[in-house]
Amino acid sequence: MNKTKLQDRIFDSSNIVLISLFTLICFIPVVNVIAMSFAPLKDIISGKFILWPSSFDFSAYRYIFHTGVFFTSLKNTVWITVVGTIVNLAVTSLLAYTCSRKKFSGRRTLLFMVLFTMLFSGGMIPTFIVVKATGLMNSLWALVIPSAVSAFNLLVMREFFESIHESIIESATIDGCNDLGIFVKIILPLSVPALATFTLFYAVGHWNQYFAAILYLNKSSLWPLQILLRQVVLVGQADVYSALSSGEAMPLPLSTQMATIVLASAPIVVLYPFLQKYFVKGLTMGAVKG
Repeated sequence: MNKTKLQDRIFDSSNIVLISLFTLICFIPVVNVIAMSFAPLKDIISGKFILWPSSFDFSAYRYIFHTGVFFTSLKNTVWITVVGTIVNLAVTSLLAYTCSRKKFSGRRTLLFMVLFTMLFSGGMIPTFIVVKATGLMNSLWALVIPSAVSAFNLLVMREFFESIHESIIESATIDGCNDLGIFVKIILPLSVPALATFTLFYAVGHWNQYFAAILYLNKSSLWPLQILLRQVVLVGQADVYSALSSGEAMPLPLSTQMATIVLASAPIVVLYPFLQKYFVKGLTMGAVKG
């Protein structure tokens, strides 16, 4: 074995060890949260376990599921995520396609108006005044419409559309297809990797809606999961979850907090692996090439 190969093996082995340690450091707190949500009272009080409780206790989950608070917040979050993502993709893709068409004379002005917001924004108070003046207060639309388009995502998607060969669009035009038909029948099917990538970006953003919900939603019946989670962790579950008519015993507050965290995070964690394969392809295809 020559010196170069030995150095390569040492370098690779060192990387594997460091990455494994870093992964373990990130993974242990996640497992600990899950374990504490299932841990019985004696294990939590003793604090002697980290990754595996002595037995599994489902009382925290039963307590949460027997109340309507969690499912109401879950319904609100699902609505915000689904509707918000659809609106984001529709507005972003249509606007990006318009700005990518060279025959559209106002595309530079339109693109400048959107990208200007990356550097300068109205701020929290002016945005709050606009939302209030438009009658969106205490409405789930207040978490969807103000963030209908991301300037950065628009820029990346525009570059992706421009990378599609012009001859494909010209062939469709010769066949009598209009701009809307080209967009729906040709551009969108070719843009599945990019659309899948931005779907996850937008969906995660909407699922984690927090600060805007605090500003615009004053009714507890409209709370998304992240606001419920905040109340559970900071205020205490006894003030958030209603008393159970079934007589279910109230579990330890810490178990309820951990169970709420697990339930609020699980859907995105489950969705992520199915869209992960589109990440690199979707972003590199839309990258600026020199």
